[in-house]
Amino acid sequence: MPAVVGAIAWAALRISDAGWSGAVGLVAGVCAAPALLAVGAPFGDNDLYPIAVGASAVMWLLVGWLATRRATRNPMATWRDYWRHFAWLCGGIWLGACAALGVSALVVADPLL
Repeated sequence: MPAVVGAIAWAALRISDAGWSGAVGLVAGVCAAPALLAVGAPFGDNDLYPIAVGASAVMWLLVGWLATRRATRNPMATWRDYWRHFAWLCGGIWLGACAALGVSALVVADPLL
C-alpha cells in the first residue's frame, strides 16, 4: 500500500504541473515515506532523500512483520485479519505524518510569507 501511495506521489510531481500536483505529491510522498520529514523535506538536502526513502521502506517492512505477528496469534488467521492490523498501524503512521506536515506548514508558512 505505501508503494502505491508513493507511486501516486511520484506521478503527481513528475507528470503534472498543475497547482494541486505539488500538494498531492508532498502529502502522498510523506505518507509513503514518513522519514522524509526527518531529513527536512521539502526544504532539506535532496541528497538525503534516498536514505529517507530506504529508512521508510525498512519501517514499512517492520510494520508488515508486526501486522503479520499480530494477525497470526489466531490459529485461523486470514488475510482480512492481516489487513485489519496493518490498516490500524498504517493509519497511525499516516495520521502522525500528516499532523507533523501540518505543524511544519504552520511554522514555515509565516516566514515564507
